[in-house]
This record gives sequence, C-alpha cells and structure tokens, in this order.
Amino acid sequence: MSHTPRSLRSRAVLTCALLVAPLIAGLSGCGGSPDPLSAKPYDAADQISFSGDGDGRKANPDKPLEVTAKDDDSRITDVTATDAAGRYVRGELTDDGRHWRSTVPLAAGAHYTLKVSTEDSNGAPGRRTVAFTTSSAHRLLKVTFGPKAGEYGVGQPITAKLSRPVKDPSARAVIERALKVDSRPAVEGVWHWVDSRNLHYRPQEYWPAHATISVHSNLKGIRIGGGLYGGEAKSLRLTTGDRLEALTDSGTHQMTVKRNGVPIRTIPITTGMPGFDTRNGIKVVLAKESAVRMTGASIGLGAGSYDLMVYWAARVTKSGEYVHAAPWSTGSQGYANVSHGCTGMSTANAQWFFNTVRLGDIVQVVHSNGEDMATFDNGYGDWNMAWADWRKGSAVASGQSDATPADSARLRPQV
Repeated sequence: MSHTPRSLRSRAVLTCALLVAPLIAGLSGCGGSPDPLSAKPYDAADQISFSGDGDGRKANPDKPLEVTAKDDDSRITDVTATDAAGRYVRGELTDDGRHWRSTVPLAAGAHYTLKVSTEDSNGAPGRRTVAFTTSSAHRLLKVTFGPKAGEYGVGQPITAKLSRPVKDPSARAVIERALKVDSRPAVEGVWHWVDSRNLHYRPQEYWPAHATISVHSNLKGIRIGGGLYGGEAKSLRLTTGDRLEALTDSGTHQMTVKRNGVPIRTIPITTGMPGFDTRNGIKVVLAKESAVRMTGASIGLGAGSYDLMVYWAARVTKSGEYVHAAPWSTGSQGYANVSHGCTGMSTANAQWFFNTVRLGDIVQVVHSNGEDMATFDNGYGDWNMAWADWRKGSAVASGQSDATPADSARLRPQV
C-alpha cells in the first residue's frame, strides 16, 4: 500500500477548502435578501389610478392628465406620456411621489400611451402601461387659406379665414404660432389680424420674384381656449413670377410698367376727374375680366348717365376700380384726367397690360387728389401699412391683437 506524504495531503485539503469557500459565499448571497433593482417589475395596476381610468369614456382634453398613488405603501418614481407621434407630454411629480400632473394641454381626439413606474415599501419596482384617447372637440376652429394655389405677383398677401371669431389675445397667439408660412428664398413675415376672423400675412417688402410659398396649419387638435380646438386646414402652395409693377402717375398722366425693376413700357393714361379722383397708394390686381359692364348708376350718377361694355379690364379694388381700355377718351390720355376713377388707356395698350399682368401684381397710384387706398376694406391695400404698424397687428410679434374690423365695400364698377 502506498502512502501519500502528509505535506501533499495538507495542500490538497487546503486547495479544496479554497475552492469551496467562494461557492459557499455565493450560496450565502443568493439565500439572503434579493436586490430589488434586479427583480422583474410587478403589475402596479392596483397601486395607481389616472384621470382616464374607469367607465370606458375618453379622457377630457380640457383637464390635465393626473396619476395618483392609491395607498401609503407605494410611490410613483417616473411617468412618461407620449402621443401617437412619440411627442412627450410635460408634467410634474410631487416630492413625496404621490401625485403626477401634466403641465401642458392634451390634444383633442388624440391617442396617448402612459407609462408609470412605481416602488413599494420594500423597494420593489412596479410598472403600469395604459393607452387612452382624448375626446374629440365639440367646438372646432377651421382655417381656410387663400388665395387659391397657383402663380401670383409679388404683392399677393396670404390670407387665413377662421370659421369662428377669436378675440382673446392669448388664443390669437396660439393660432398664429400654428399657422406656418415658409418661402424659398426665405423672408421674414408676420400675420396681422384684420378682424376677429381674418388674418393676412406678408413680408416687410414684396415677396421675392420666382419664390415658392408653402402654407400649412399645425392647429388640428390643439386647445385654443374657451373650449375651442383647432380643426382641419388644407395646405396651400403658391409661386411668384417676375416682379411686375405698374406706376400710375396721375400728375403726368403716364403709367410706367417695370419688370424686375426695368421699365418695359410707358403708357399714356387718364385717371379720375375732380370729384371722382383715383385713390392714391399701392394696390394689387384682384381679377382680370376681358369684358365687364359698367354703369353710372352703380356709382350714384343715376340711370342713363352711361352704360358701357368695357374690355381688357384688370380690377384693383373691390369697389370697382379697374385698369381698362377706354377708346372714348384717347384724346385725353396722356393730357388730362377725365374718368370716374378708373385708369383708362387705348385698347391696344389695355390688351397688352391685360395679357402682361397676373393676379397679385402691383399697381401704384401717385400724385392723385384722391383719398389713400384703404389697407383692408377695399382689396389688398396691405402694402400701404408701415412694417412697424403691421407687426402691431400680430398677437405674437408685439403682444397686441386689437384690430379694427373691416367691412367689405360694395362692388361697383367705375369708369
């Protein structure tokens, strides 16, 4: 029988002891209290409630979203609420972890996902995830942009017509921020409240030539105030052509037409006679009518004063001021003002002008004895308002939103 030396046996026992010791230590650790952070979160449905819980009704977007711990044995550690696009809803959690409340309005008719993390009295984590939908708004504010899509002159303002009147400055600011106008090339522009239902948008100067202008609304589902929510709005895309300007000088009886700053034609004209003086100021071509009937009765002269078919007519005011052919006054064109307010020229020149201009092009009248062109109530006189004053009509740019309502003038042709 062989014998193992004592020294080798001692080393073998020691080695085994060293190998066993870590195992014992590991078993000791597993048998003790587990690390709560490593445990799978339990279902915290019984420990919390939120304001959309219960009877299947949709959450009220007029009220904040609230999450509450039901008892003293648990607390809320984290809350995230996101909409269908993944945007977060900001909120505040109380120091004791008992209550969380959203600090921004929810959108109407929107789908949200709410994730709540909790912790029980032993520090074990809990989790609850719920989906809910907010109720649709009963009072919607719809927006209609203008003009129609297409190509326009550089003087064309953008318009927004609201389906309901809005007077509160804070509500107006919400609307303005949601109505987006982007142009390429980029220019600074501002919305101006014409009245409680109409806004106009323009840059400080005319639009750039050959620009692309995109208009859209981010208002859908947004709470505006007073139970009013943003509704649908169809986007709009415009382009501008050359910068075309017609300078009408009533003093010299000449019209100079410029394209991109370069004169391309000088036309002998006649404008309004005394008592029917043409309005001074910047106007925008509103419409083009190859033929229009004009009568003296429409401007208060009485039946039988005149009744004419007028050709190649470009309208520049709602009240009936045109640039048109006036073959009956060619002897006065370039020498005297004999019309009833319109700008008259020869048939050939009127046809050229009609075929050259587009809606939104600029017609500016100077040196007339007439009144100044109104800013809003007789067409697009927007460019006659100084930029500083224009900005005062914006609830966002200046904090002021008081605007004088404008009543549309009655349509009546003038010759």
